[in-house]
Amino acid sequence: MAIKPAPSGHTAGAAAPVTPQIQLIPASAEGALDAAEEAVDLLLDSGRAPGDILVITTGEQHPWAAHELSFGETSYWAQHDAGDDVFYTDATLAARAASRPVVVVAVNGGPEAAAVSALPLAHSRAGALLIVCGDPQRINSVLGAGV
Repeated sequence: MAIKPAPSGHTAGAAAPVTPQIQLIPASAEGALDAAEEAVDLLLDSGRAPGDILVITTGEQHPWAAHELSFGETSYWAQHDAGDDVFYTDATLAARAASRPVVVVAVNGGPEAAAVSALPLAHSRAGALLIVCGDPQRINSVLGAGV
């Protein structure tokens, strides 16, 4: 019986956890979703694959998420599982989302608890990069306490 080599880029044994780079994009709660959209566009323009990106909102859902959820949760989560495109979710559903190399969070309002839970969750789901769009004071107070 042959021993299969470990996949390239991985080493056998326990590896140190990867800490994603964090970028903060200052924006008002009303402008956070637009800032997140611009960040996604820049990521795609720079060659990042759409399936590498997860977008989480703390307030109102992204229009794509609202539209896709109108067809039912089964269809919505099937798109997530396929991993072919940017996936949009809100803080209340984000715990179900799998890790992706890039996570973008739009702190676009919602209850304080949404940001308090979404930011540490996003940090844990981001493989390489976490981009947070919103009020810097609010974000820093949450990230400082939660990450």
